[in-house]
Amino acid sequence: MTATDTPATTDTFGFEATPVEAIAGLVDTARAAYDAGRTRPIRWRLDTLAKVRAALVDREAELLDALKADLGKPTFEAWTADIGFGISEIDHAVAHLRTWSRARRVRTPVAFQPGTSKLVPEPLGVVTVIAPWNYPVQLALQPMVAAVAAGNAVVVKPSELAPASAAVIADIVNGLGDPALQVVQGGVAETAELLAQRVDHIFYTGNGRVGRIVMHAAAEHLTPVTLELGGKSPAIVTSGANLDVAAHRIAWGKFLNAGQTCIAPDYVLVEDSVHDALVDKIKAALTEFYGDDPQQSPDYARIVNAAHFHRLEKLLDSGTVVAGGVADADDRYLAPTVLTDVDPDSPAMADEIFGPVLPVLRMGSVDEAVAFVNERDKPLALYVFSERDAETAAVVAGTSSGGVCVNGTIFHVSNPDLPFGGVGPSGMGAYHGKFGFDTFSHLKPVHERSTKLDPPMMYPPFSAKKEGLLRKGFLLPDPRDAVKHVRAKLSKP
Repeated sequence: MTATDTPATTDTFGFEATPVEAIAGLVDTARAAYDAGRTRPIRWRLDTLAKVRAALVDREAELLDALKADLGKPTFEAWTADIGFGISEIDHAVAHLRTWSRARRVRTPVAFQPGTSKLVPEPLGVVTVIAPWNYPVQLALQPMVAAVAAGNAVVVKPSELAPASAAVIADIVNGLGDPALQVVQGGVAETAELLAQRVDHIFYTGNGRVGRIVMHAAAEHLTPVTLELGGKSPAIVTSGANLDVAAHRIAWGKFLNAGQTCIAPDYVLVEDSVHDALVDKIKAALTEFYGDDPQQSPDYARIVNAAHFHRLEKLLDSGTVVAGGVADADDRYLAPTVLTDVDPDSPAMADEIFGPVLPVLRMGSVDEAVAFVNERDKPLALYVFSERDAETAAVVAGTSSGGVCVNGTIFHVSNPDLPFGGVGPSGMGAYHGKFGFDTFSHLKPVHERSTKLDPPMMYPPFSAKKEGLLRKGFLLPDPRDAVKHVRAKLSKP
């Protein structure tokens, strides 16, 4: 996820950077609350999540105004992708929290019986959540929700590049009055100081450059990290696709939040025979969505800041503009733009675009598209459009990505029963739903032995006979595994 380091104003919605010298104390306060056992009870977790949910509902109008100020977000888009997403995550966690928190019984090998084995979820301790600017509410609160559900104390760092949203988030968290939940506001200096503190997990969402800085800082304390990064997420459209549906879903996924979405389709690879038809249908979809002048549409967002705008504007020279191309720096407006005749070595294909510019490239075959994707870093998301099962299967099996959506975009991230995360340069670790709970938990293995039997055979001295029996006993299969083994043999032709 690409972001700039442009300083934010400090007077928007009450945004004010945290004094650097105060940050260690905030972490210490969270640590003291955790060490006192405040966050461990299920009741505290449920009550805290309920308070956060109530704040999101009660302060909806304020949050919508903040998102409009930061990113020009349309009301419905802001609610669904930021506020509503957070509420949904809380509801899912509350519904399943008691189940997730229970010890998970596992099998015990025959050789180690009588005894029982289980996995006991326990919180990690104090965790840091460093959020990005593009979905400032969702991506600050969703990880916090998972961390709280798992019983951790949390220090949240909203993005200074979305200062209005950051101010409201800080007010919500601080308004809970809970020492286990702390907020750090600010930019590079404040983030660096926060990263210098000893915590038990760091959750970072942003770009790969800063991700490396986070990992380096974490290494000082051997702190585990979750990195939600980004990359160039392709959309592959074959001649077997429903072009009308593909055009609508690609256009929606790409130009949501003016393209400032880490899993937005970054570019399209389309089979040559349907290239022109797809481009025409994407252009028609844009007119349908935003009218003849998207700048006047109430449903189209703005670029986050001037630096980001000017970076994107330069990409318009990477190909032939067949739709959009209009730029207004004063309004931070860049029209939804489609490029054709794009050289694979052009600037638009070098790094994640993270804006409303969509390169469309021709491909000769599905195999060619798969090879093209595999020559590049593993993306955070991959989209394939085809009505032919063999084609979609070939793409899914032949590529590696953080997640895949077939005949759609974005929506795989909305299922709380699917993990969201990257692979390779697009990130490490995952969250959402139970996957978030597990990310912020240590599954502690516990084996309990019976004292009713204490066979002397297991203790020295070891004779040859004793050793032979012990070896056989050690390798004795679990009865259920033995049955499966026999069944597998019998099923062979």
